[in-house]
Amino acid sequence: MGQKIIRFSDLTGEHVENEADLVRIVVREHPELADGPVEIEALAGELTEVRGLALDLVTVELHHPDAEEPETVVMTAEAFDRLAVAAPMAEVLRGAKRVARRLPAQAPVAGAGAGAGRERVNYASLEHAGRPHKGRTTDAEKQLVRQHLDEVNERLAAAGIRTVDLANPEHVARYGLEDLAAERGATLG
Repeated sequence: MGQKIIRFSDLTGEHVENEADLVRIVVREHPELADGPVEIEALAGELTEVRGLALDLVTVELHHPDAEEPETVVMTAEAFDRLAVAAPMAEVLRGAKRVARRLPAQAPVAGAGAGAGRERVNYASLEHAGRPHKGRTTDAEKQLVRQHLDEVNERLAAAGIRTVDLANPEHVARYGLEDLAAERGATLG
């Protein structure tokens, strides 16, 4: 007995007659994506309007003096160009100071989501240790969190990020805080 696999477009539900007409679409960012990029498939004919619908976008980083990390904002080029009132934006950009190019980030970790493509953060540094992240927690990061827990939590709280909680079993396991939790009398909950 044989099996027949019937495929359908994820966009329209239309039956796929010829596999060669199928286009793989990777959705990297979308307001409904919480856990990183996803893959869907559609017929090539369903995507003829895609390029015409594309927007000219500008991505800017806002480096506020009181913020630890820059804020990334994406907007249409048209909206960005309207911000320049003293001279046309093209002229402003031509006269602007060059910024050193960042080296391309390492290949994104599966499920990196919106953060993909940004510079890699060194969580094994006191500046970033204890910050929530999806990657593996290195021994160096664990050691920093154990040795500087109060300082790490103070920095995280100041940045409005969840702190490392000695009563949280996931945090205790992630950073190897069993001895410190017992020493401080924390009740795992």
